[in-house]
Amino acid sequence: MQGRGRPLVLLHGFGDSADTWRYVLDLLPRDGRRGLALDLPGLGTAAPLEAGPILPQLDRFLGAALERFGGDVLVVGNSLGGCVALSLAKQQGAGVAGVAALAPAGLHVPRWVVIVERDPVIRFLLASPIPLSGALVQRAVGALYRRLAFCEPRRIDPRVARTFASHIGTKAHVARIVELLQRLLPELREPLRFDTIAPPVLLVWGDRDRLISLNGIERVTAAARDSRFVTIAGCGHCPQIEAPERLVEVLIRFEAELDA
Repeated sequence: MQGRGRPLVLLHGFGDSADTWRYVLDLLPRDGRRGLALDLPGLGTAAPLEAGPILPQLDRFLGAALERFGGDVLVVGNSLGGCVALSLAKQQGAGVAGVAALAPAGLHVPRWVVIVERDPVIRFLLASPIPLSGALVQRAVGALYRRLAFCEPRRIDPRVARTFASHIGTKAHVARIVELLQRLLPELREPLRFDTIAPPVLLVWGDRDRLISLNGIERVTAAARDSRFVTIAGCGHCPQIEAPERLVEVLIRFEAELDA
C-alpha cells in the first residue's frame, strides 16, 4: 500500500475474485497510487457467507474493511462489487471520499443472472450423471467467462480465464455458485434505493457490455449530488481486464477531481 493519494479499495464481481484487479494493481504504482483488492465473502478465497440475506453481509464486510484506513478512500467495484460500493455510498459517515462503480449490479436484474441460470454449459455441468474432471470443468467455465465478459475474447490472455475458473474448478463449486446466485437473486430483483448518496460517484461502462445494460443509471445520477458517467469504447463487462490502462486513467482523473 505504498504511494501517495487516497487508497483505492477494489471489489470484484459475482463469481470472480480479487485476481481480476491484477492489471490495475500493476499500473497504479506507476502513477504513485496505491490499491488493495479484496475477495468478497463467499467468493474467491474468502470465508463462506452466513445464512440470510447476502447484500447486508457484503455491506458489513466492506464497512469493517474500510475502518483500517480511517476514512478518505476511493471504493471501486465491478458488477456485484459496484453494487456493494454504491450501497456503501448511501451510508452517511462511511468514510468514503468517492465511489467508482463499473457496470454495477443492483440497478435492475442484470443479464448475467439469467445467463448463469439458463446457460447450457452450466446446465450440462450440473446435470452430468458421470464424474467430471476438474480440468474439464475449468475449461468449460473459463470458456463461458471469456465469451460473455469481454468484447473481444480472443484478445484476452488465457491465463485470465484460467485464474477465474480456478475458483470454480469442480462440479460442486459450480453448484455452490448457482446456489449462491439463487439466494442473491431476490435481492437484485429489488433494485437498490438511493435516497441520498453522500460522496461523489463515477459510473463506468464498457460500450460493448453484454451482461449489464445501462437501465437504471439515471436513478444514481439523480440521487448523487456529484456524479459523472464515462464509457470505455470497445470494452465489455470487465474494463479492469480488457482496458486497464484506460480505466486507471479514468480513476486517477476522478481521484484528482475529488481534491479539486
